[in-house]
Amino acid sequence: MKLRIEHIFHVMPGGNSWFRNSLFSRQFAKNRSCSARNRGPRLGSSKIGDRISIPPARLSLRESKLVHRMRLNANKTDSQQRLAIKLGVESPSRKGLLTRERMRLATYAAKTALAASLCWWLALRFGLHDGYWGAISAIIVLQSNFGATITASRDRILGTLIGAAFGFSFSFLGALPWNYILAVAAALILCSAIGLRSSSRLAGVTISIVMLVPSGGSHWRLALDRVGQVILGILMAIAVSTLVFPDRARIRLRDGLAQEFLALGAFFEAILKGFRGPADQKLASLRQDALAILRANSELLEAARNEPSGGPGWREGLTLLAQFGGSLFDALVALEYSVRDSHEDAYAQQLEPALGQLAGDTRIGFNFLAGCIHSWRFQISPAGLSLDEDIANLEARMEQVRHTGRQFSQSEILRAYAVQLHLKQIARLLRAARVETAGALGKPEKD
Repeated sequence: MKLRIEHIFHVMPGGNSWFRNSLFSRQFAKNRSCSARNRGPRLGSSKIGDRISIPPARLSLRESKLVHRMRLNANKTDSQQRLAIKLGVESPSRKGLLTRERMRLATYAAKTALAASLCWWLALRFGLHDGYWGAISAIIVLQSNFGATITASRDRILGTLIGAAFGFSFSFLGALPWNYILAVAAALILCSAIGLRSSSRLAGVTISIVMLVPSGGSHWRLALDRVGQVILGILMAIAVSTLVFPDRARIRLRDGLAQEFLALGAFFEAILKGFRGPADQKLASLRQDALAILRANSELLEAARNEPSGGPGWREGLTLLAQFGGSLFDALVALEYSVRDSHEDAYAQQLEPALGQLAGDTRIGFNFLAGCIHSWRFQISPAGLSLDEDIANLEARMEQVRHTGRQFSQSEILRAYAVQLHLKQIARLLRAARVETAGALGKPEKD
């Protein structure tokens, strides 16, 4: 009885994809422990193309908690909810107007209006000139999460300071429009040279206000008023973002990374469905889903880096996971190219059951790592799951069948070697992601 790679992805009618994987996880763990005791045969079928069916089992308390954790209900965007439903991780909820994304947008709109109103009220209260500039600054810099607000505030204050300084200085050099043209050009060149390209446009706007807006006072007074109004708007935006329904980029990134590894796991499963079989029809859409989440998480990572500390090593941990996610996506795309035109290959059949065991455990590894990210606990290794042992078994099996290569075409052999190389790379990346993140958090792996 051998477990073959195509058995792992049998679709049970009416089943939930994560629930099926959890059943496989328990069966693989049980099978591995039995194999360690008596080296008995593994679950599977002797004929290629046969399908195995695993009977439903009663969930233990620990498994029930794992199912609840893997549903990842916290702080998902509307697109992430749709992805979770597509992957079978959760069922549709909150139909109608009050979806999570719309509630978040409503909260963001209310916070922006509050910050702008406070700026306007303070400007009137203390007799500041042109108080609307503070309200405009608050509206511009207040973002959907605290980290993005800090980033926008930094860019705006630096651009305003540079623009005010250049606008005031160049107002004494000649007459309009030549001094204005030189001031804008010099400010943009300086911002680009010192790595402040996101502040360059704001510097140009400030120069335009200081030098072109008619004012009864001097240019230096207008420049100081402009800087003061911007600082007021930034302070109000940061205060509202911190105190009123705070939304941390690092929390959203953590949940986004968990969703990312679930999406990568679904992409991995779809790829291997096309190994010695027809290609999965959802492969292209799953690839796009994974790529979209990778890009969204990359933006969240930049915002999360500007937030205050959320615990020891959290910034390093999030950065490592984002990097490993990108590396895994690249490895999966390489695996996708490797399995093309393999539907008639027979050489890879000789690599069973080692090849199928590594593929199945790798699929489980994606779900396990997503659960680790959501709970932010990486030091516990998965029970009954050893990717290193699977890799060693596959390499041993490759040595055993090497002498049979003359019976097969060179293209078959090359495809099989490419598939097993990419599988091993993906498995190693999954294990390294968990182990290195645990080390970054100061909690090394426990056996």
